[in-house]
Amino acid sequence: MRRSLPAIRRVAFLLLLVACGSRTGLFVEDDGFTDFDPDAGPDGRRDGGRDAEDLEDAPPPLDVRPPTDVDRTDCPDAEATLVYTITSTYDLQSFNPDTGQFSLIGKIACPTPAPATPFSMAVDRRGIAYVLFNNERLFRVSTATAACLSTSYVPRQSNFGLFGMGFATNSVGPTESLFVAGDDQLRSGRPAGASSLARITPGTFDLTPVGAFSPRIASAELTGTGDGRLFAFYSKERRSPPSYIGEIDTTTAQVVGERRFDNVDQGSGWAFAYWGGDFYMFHAPGDASRVTRWRPSDDSVTQVATTSLKIVGAGVSTCAPQQ
Repeated sequence: MRRSLPAIRRVAFLLLLVACGSRTGLFVEDDGFTDFDPDAGPDGRRDGGRDAEDLEDAPPPLDVRPPTDVDRTDCPDAEATLVYTITSTYDLQSFNPDTGQFSLIGKIACPTPAPATPFSMAVDRRGIAYVLFNNERLFRVSTATAACLSTSYVPRQSNFGLFGMGFATNSVGPTESLFVAGDDQLRSGRPAGASSLARITPGTFDLTPVGAFSPRIASAELTGTGDGRLFAFYSKERRSPPSYIGEIDTTTAQVVGERRFDNVDQGSGWAFAYWGGDFYMFHAPGDASRVTRWRPSDDSVTQVATTSLKIVGAGVSTCAPQQ
């Protein structure tokens, strides 16, 4: 799920419906698929010519093991659950990883003062999207109709302002938590960099800090799995490329494994989702987004889609296919 660095836009808002499963609508013609290896460095090496200091500080390689059996309670039509995205222009879309196509659900119109714009998004196991705006207000949005409803979330709990977010189950489900990667806040209110992990309890919207990321990461977006694992898509020292995917210990905020992507540039808008055993990185090195898939089973890195829109948030239910 992620954010956009540009700041200003307009909104107004509606009501919310709950749904889970496949959503259909007007499919946007894709610009085509391009196979490439964004993991290779300029000299063609897959380590990108990493320097000794980077290697010394890096966590161990990321081990994405097959998921365990998960509890599918509250998972109607689970195998048809898609990835959902939100753009800088308020477009709520579904993304089908099998086809690489986007389908427009509708423009969201949430009750928040203009010129607030979407910043990050997560989706719970029932198909409800949680959208954070850049004024730090959190809303619930239907992935069936794009209707929107306010939440009781209070900004700046434990000084968490803007954040990336993703749901992961507690153990193997069916309960889950909304994890957030919070930005340090400067006096001006601008984010200094994602540095800490917290969890938000669905229903009460109380935020409980977990701890500072170790080693330090920046600009993180999160995605979770049905067997309780949490992963982050991030840069370091707010510089990208390279970008990274790391597994995060949900009790300590320790980065327990990491995979580096030398040519994946988060750009001015980025988001993240796990679906069917693969990771999908939505990133906008220019004014439009690319979708890059990392497949841990064979370590392939492939650009699978492009769009003329800038995606700033993504979410997927923990009911979605896990392998």
